[in-house]
Amino acid sequence: MKHLHVITGGPGAGKTSLIAALAREGLHHMPEAGRAIIQEQVGIAGSALPWADREAFAARMLARDMESYRKAASLSGPVVFDRGIPDVIGYLRLCGIPVPASIWQVAENYRYAEHVFIAPPWPAIFAQDAERKQSLREAEDTYQAMVEVYSDLQYKLVPLPLATIGERAQFVLSRIS
Repeated sequence: MKHLHVITGGPGAGKTSLIAALAREGLHHMPEAGRAIIQEQVGIAGSALPWADREAFAARMLARDMESYRKAASLSGPVVFDRGIPDVIGYLRLCGIPVPASIWQVAENYRYAEHVFIAPPWPAIFAQDAERKQSLREAEDTYQAMVEVYSDLQYKLVPLPLATIGERAQFVLSRIS
């Protein structure tokens, strides 16, 4: 699926803002599963939350990411993802939860474009919010986990520059068009 492009990295590194800019340029995009699940679970007093039931949260992320993948596979032209299926593996590893072989198999079967964009930690723009409760240190650990998982899955990582949103968007566009 050469037209499916992942943007990953730790929280608070500018991924969502970049994807919004790419959407304004006319690219199809798939939102981050984690943030939506947190909002839904908080709204219904559910427990599939990273601070309540990490395994249930990961299972919901995986299901949502698979659904996004299937939807995006039918679209024409480039599609950018705010995180991909391998991010679920990174999340489980960060939590110290064993990654079932079935999730590794999903990550092998649902492949994205070979080059994956990764947003490095950027303390100058990092901020917490209602869904992003991680510290900067946890964001840095998440970044490292994503480097390891995507590398383990034989993706080639393309670090995003620490630049304006517009410059980052042009960086991505020049590499996927």
